Amino acid sequence: MTPGSVNSLPIYKKSLDLYDLSKAIASYFSYNKDVFSLKSSTSFRDNLSESLLTDSQMITKEIEIAFRSNSYTAKMKSLTFINIMTRNILAYCNGLERDGVKEKEYLNLLRTEIKTFRSSFKNWRKSLKGGEGQ
Repeated sequence: MTPGSVNSLPIYKKSLDLYDLSKAIASYFSYNKDVFSLKSSTSFRDNLSESLLTDSQMITKEIEIAFRSNSYTAKMKSLTFINIMTRNILAYCNGLERDGVKEKEYLNLLRTEIKTFRSSFKNWRKSLKGGEGQ
C-alpha cells in the first residue's frame, strides 16, 4: 500500500469490512450454501443474499472509481451509487427479517456496520466535494 493509493483509504477498508460481513451473512442465511451460485436459485432468501453480496461488492468498486477519477461528475455519480447501495443493503436486511430470519442480531450487526460505514462515507464525500480526493 503506497500513500495515496485507494487501499490506504479508511473508507476503502470499511467497504471491505462491509463486504466481508455481507458475505458471511449471505452465506449463513441463504438456503444455498454456495454463495457463488445464488443467482441460479429461485428462493427469495437466496435472491436477497445474492443482492446483498452484489451491492456490498459494488460499494468497494465505486469507491475505487471515485478515487481514481479526475472527473467531478464521475465522482459524484459513484457517490450517488454508493448511497443507493447502502440503502439497498438496509432494505435487504428488512427483507430477510420479513422472510423469517430468526437471528436478528446478525441483521442488526450488518445494520450497525452500514451506519458506521455511512458516517465515514459522509466525511469522505465532503473531502471529494472539496476537491481533495482523499
